[in-house]
Amino acid sequence: MDSVTQACLGATLGGAVLGRQLGRRALVAGAVLATIPDLDSFLDFGDAVADYTYHRSFSHSLLVLTGVATLLAILLSRWRHTRAIGFKRWWWFCALILLTHPLLDAFTTYGTQLLWPISSPPVAWKTIFIIDPLYTLPMLIALIAGLIRGQPRRISMIGLGLSSLYLAFTIGAKAEVMARLTPELAARGLEDQAVMVQPAPLTSLLWRVTVIDDERQLEGMISLFDDADELQLDSFSRSTELAPATLKFAAGRRLAWFAGPFRRFDIIDNRLVVTDMRMGLPGNYSFAFAIARRDTPDAAWQAIPARSSDGRHGSLNTLQALGRRIVDPTAFCPADLARQAAIHAQLLASECRHGRATDEL
Repeated sequence: MDSVTQACLGATLGGAVLGRQLGRRALVAGAVLATIPDLDSFLDFGDAVADYTYHRSFSHSLLVLTGVATLLAILLSRWRHTRAIGFKRWWWFCALILLTHPLLDAFTTYGTQLLWPISSPPVAWKTIFIIDPLYTLPMLIALIAGLIRGQPRRISMIGLGLSSLYLAFTIGAKAEVMARLTPELAARGLEDQAVMVQPAPLTSLLWRVTVIDDERQLEGMISLFDDADELQLDSFSRSTELAPATLKFAAGRRLAWFAGPFRRFDIIDNRLVVTDMRMGLPGNYSFAFAIARRDTPDAAWQAIPARSSDGRHGSLNTLQALGRRIVDPTAFCPADLARQAAIHAQLLASECRHGRATDEL
């Protein structure tokens, strides 16, 4: 989740655990402690792919953070200014704040390496977008109220409770979408393909569906308010003939481990580019990496220091269209983004736009 949300979570947890003893200081200390795991964002791991895939690794490990929480609790329980509170309560304070940080991150799409250094794939439950105001707002209000009143324990618990109820709602919302989606995929013979369901930006009322069907990437949107059971999927090319070449390089193998099958491949300016399709929407991907280059089409690929390619970010118009799509199935389709020249040739067909040519979208 974003840093503001993590700070609010840490602050309200701090207020709930030690608000009676520390007052406002519990909120401030909790907010500061909750930001520590994300300091890995400032570390240089060597290249763009390493920076991308080692984020949320050791600093988000439940094993590492349990040890850090224990060490902090020992130090705080022995320091003359804080030892009156005692080890047990300090341990709960530190452990709850530090451990909930990666656990909350695991509900997003990015991927969190909860068991580092065990090399299992990153955990991503994909029930909440990385920024969701409805989750953050109750804790933010509780934090402000606690700072004003100076007695944050009760208000912190209320804020935590409301945010936790919303998080539970996102789990139920995804389950509802999956219940609608499963028979539709089975009817198409896609039940054995890799499927990703994740919330659209800033909301849990609209969900993005991605299916990897060999060389095709199928994209659709499902709103909790949709009446029709029919799933409409737009089809994009993934240029999978380039996939074997990417696996010859360490950066390509690292991205395959991190993003799984949800990668697309392109040649841009004689560079071999791998895109993480989980982040963003077709034509608005946030993370793309050039990992090799060649001077001519017949030359062999040569490794280059991995660097970020031309990743795009959603525009205000796209966000507005997604907002309208919650209640209006015609407001937005993944194929609409084929208007952008960068992905014009990638669109194979559109069920959402009834197969119209891309220049009509």
